[in-house]
Amino acid sequence: MTGRLYGVGLGPGDPELVTVKAARLIGEAGVIAYHAARHGRSIARSIALPYMREGQVEELLLYPLTTESTDHPGGYQGALDDFYADCAVRLAAHLDAGRDVVVLCEGDPLFYGSYMHLHKRLAHAYETEVVPGVTSVSGAAAVLGRPLVERDETLTVLPGTLPADVLAEKLRNTDSAAVLKLGRTFEKVRDALAEAGRLDDAWYVERATTTAQRIAPLKDVDPGDVPYFSLALLPSAAGGRNDTGTADGSRGVQPVADPVGAASTRADGQGEVVVVGLGPAGRPWLTPEAQEALAAATDLVGYGPYVDRVPPNPRQHRHRTDNRVEAERARHALELARGGARVAVVSSGDPGVFAMASAVLEAADDPAYTDVPVRIVPGLTAAQAVAARAGAPLGHDYCVLSLSDLLKPWEVVAERISAAARADLVLAIYNPASRSRTWQVSAARDLLLEHRAPDTPVVIGRDVGGAHESVTVTTLGELDPAQVDMRCLLIVGSSTTRATARAVYTPRRYPG
Repeated sequence: MTGRLYGVGLGPGDPELVTVKAARLIGEAGVIAYHAARHGRSIARSIALPYMREGQVEELLLYPLTTESTDHPGGYQGALDDFYADCAVRLAAHLDAGRDVVVLCEGDPLFYGSYMHLHKRLAHAYETEVVPGVTSVSGAAAVLGRPLVERDETLTVLPGTLPADVLAEKLRNTDSAAVLKLGRTFEKVRDALAEAGRLDDAWYVERATTTAQRIAPLKDVDPGDVPYFSLALLPSAAGGRNDTGTADGSRGVQPVADPVGAASTRADGQGEVVVVGLGPAGRPWLTPEAQEALAAATDLVGYGPYVDRVPPNPRQHRHRTDNRVEAERARHALELARGGARVAVVSSGDPGVFAMASAVLEAADDPAYTDVPVRIVPGLTAAQAVAARAGAPLGHDYCVLSLSDLLKPWEVVAERISAAARADLVLAIYNPASRSRTWQVSAARDLLLEHRAPDTPVVIGRDVGGAHESVTVTTLGELDPAQVDMRCLLIVGSSTTRATARAVYTPRRYPG
């Protein structure tokens, strides 16, 4: 039995304006899908969050673009058509597996909502229900305290993206109006209202019903402060009002302010490999681009603990491997992609820093994978995370090196340590120790002391961003190798690095 698709309206922003039915469906659904711009923050998810529960699968549908240009052969519309087609494939995998899917939508799903594009692609094949929501227009009228229309008046709803002359003509010939999608269109809309002789009657409402709500006469609004989630309102003229406030005479309103599931391929049938940096730990340090790549993947490939950091999604296949089989892992990912899968190869931190990007690109040099697209999605590095916790020890020139001698001889490691020490570079040292490698920290410390003063600041960052995070500041002379294990990263200062009661930092100016 297939799952059921729900397009659920959430209302204009206040979670208490979510309908009882919408709240129930959100809590019951196995899969919650929601759209977001490239920053990765979803307003719809934030509204629905009080009604969501632990263990639900989340499908982030990250727009490939909003207002920017694109080199897509089909232009802006072509890029969005491909995006919605791909989203439909992802949701269909859940529906085919018998999972109910709730697609969250601000306002009403069929009122300028993104859900309608999924509805067109899926409603013919699956049992579907649309749950209406309070529109932004209704929310704006409510917070303004003015009726939209009375008796025989007509209401016109317009997108701000219309040409200026069309806007002016329609505004001139209606009783009441709401103009949505302001943002970059605000000045054009304001000019159209002025041309229609309606500017003095127009109100600006931003993020209605939320704690960030703002209301003002539209003619007084600074165009530089107008977000997309705002609208212009021409309320009913029948009721009358005070020039200085709302209908009751108030002086305006201030801000309130290993699960395995059904595999699916890209909508175009073309597989790809995306090497994704997860950052040092946790979703707060995961970039929107990385979130998009993970959400779109049909297959996840990586070292077991890194794969486990990605929330389970039964639509996706998860391929967990040992940490010492990078080449095999890379070839496996390329083979999956050659078969049409969209593969995310996950790495901790940044995939280009002692991680999987090099291994995948090296394997992709094989002529067998010439037609497999490979791209790299950067991540926040462990060095950056530890440095930020300590202050700014990487504020001047620095180098990054690994103490591991698994892939290069110790003689090369030692030579590089000495060269960096002679050059007075700050060092960010990865892989300082492991269960079987316990002597390199002492050896590295001794090499550094040949060129660095014993009071040189050293930062030991362990599990930064994780549940057992600790940051210790010591000196090179007092560095105890017993404090350092495989979950640590070391930052060794230069001759100018300073450790104060506030922070460790390296000044940007160098003496002389």
